[in-house]
Amino acid sequence: MAVAENTAADRFSDLCAAVTERLPFGLSRLVPPTFLGFCVINGFTFGVDLLLLTLLHGQLGLPVPAAITLAYVVAFGLSFVLNRAFNFRSHAPVGRQAVLYAVAVAINYFAFILGVGSGLVELGVQYHLSRLIAGACEGVFMYSVMRWVVFRRSARGRADR
Repeated sequence: MAVAENTAADRFSDLCAAVTERLPFGLSRLVPPTFLGFCVINGFTFGVDLLLLTLLHGQLGLPVPAAITLAYVVAFGLSFVLNRAFNFRSHAPVGRQAVLYAVAVAINYFAFILGVGSGLVELGVQYHLSRLIAGACEGVFMYSVMRWVVFRRSARGRADR
């Protein structure tokens, strides 16, 4: 009998579950492991986003909307791949998920990234700070969409296949 290999995705999922089980003040009942996983993955990809924004605008001199857009596309592509594989551990056909994700990203982009991010820059807020504020808004929106739309679970409690 073959023993199943403990993959990196298994270890990531187990770690998120172990951490959320130990949250104080009853938070363990409120915070799902996928939320922690989303925060870890998207914290990392948000760092990638800010690094690229700094390089594209601060070093290469691209206009803020162009720099935000390019950094955003790269970071959200990476977020999709990492969340699909490690956090939501989906094995559903990637095509439908990618389309749903692209629609969510487009809504998020226009509402929060360009709307809030560029709007705050136009009001005089420093571009890194405006991106952080927009990032907080987008985090809530994107987790909700990823959990309940893109990588939703079927009635049987498994990821749609």
